[in-house]
Amino acid sequence: MKPHRTPLASTKILNGAHELAVHDLRQRDDSFTLHYTITPPLPDAADDTPVLLAVEAMDDIGNEYLDWGGAYGAADEGTHTNGSISAQPALAPEAREIHVRITFLHRAEEYPCHLTLHTADVRTTDART
Repeated sequence: MKPHRTPLASTKILNGAHELAVHDLRQRDDSFTLHYTITPPLPDAADDTPVLLAVEAMDDIGNEYLDWGGAYGAADEGTHTNGSISAQPALAPEAREIHVRITFLHRAEEYPCHLTLHTADVRTTDART
């Protein structure tokens, strides 16, 4: 994921030391996934305590979505972190917005951030992609 794309949403995280930018929202039959970048990159687990992420969300019609895992890693050039995080179930077709809370856990402290995404930005992918 290239950090120069116009993000769907962005916010400062980890006490303002980093910026989270969500670049893609993809829907599957059973879940949805946020694809993001973090600049500057998160600390390397070999050098520092790793940062863990968890997501939870609620849409504008009251449906709740729970964490289903994710992964991240440094970009090849080392300027940012690329990642994705998923939640279940799939977004309700009637929903127009999703209110997302991503919690970053670092050194036994929680750093939550809140984003609102529009479901009009959702791209559908099948289970093979």
